[in-house]
Amino acid sequence: MQDYKHGSHTVWDCKYHLVWTTKCRYEVLAGDVDLRCRELLREIARSIEMLIYAGSVNRDHVPMLIGIPPHPSVSRAVQYLKGKS
Repeated sequence: MQDYKHGSHTVWDCKYHLVWTTKCRYEVLAGDVDLRCRELLREIARSIEMLIYAGSVNRDHVPMLIGIPPHPSVSRAVQYLKGKS
């Protein structure tokens, strides 16, 4: 039970594997862009109480295993992450 998160009336553990790719798989996520992308994703996830269990920024895609609370929908959380970054 220690891995579960608790709300006022809920117990949850929702994990999602998301993979974002760049347009036409262009290799643009390298160098300073890589570092800034990591910073932004961590900040945004922290601000809406998401947990990043695993993730990396590769040259042409970003795979992440994240825990999203039940109150925002998955599509809304992804929209927020992608829009702010």
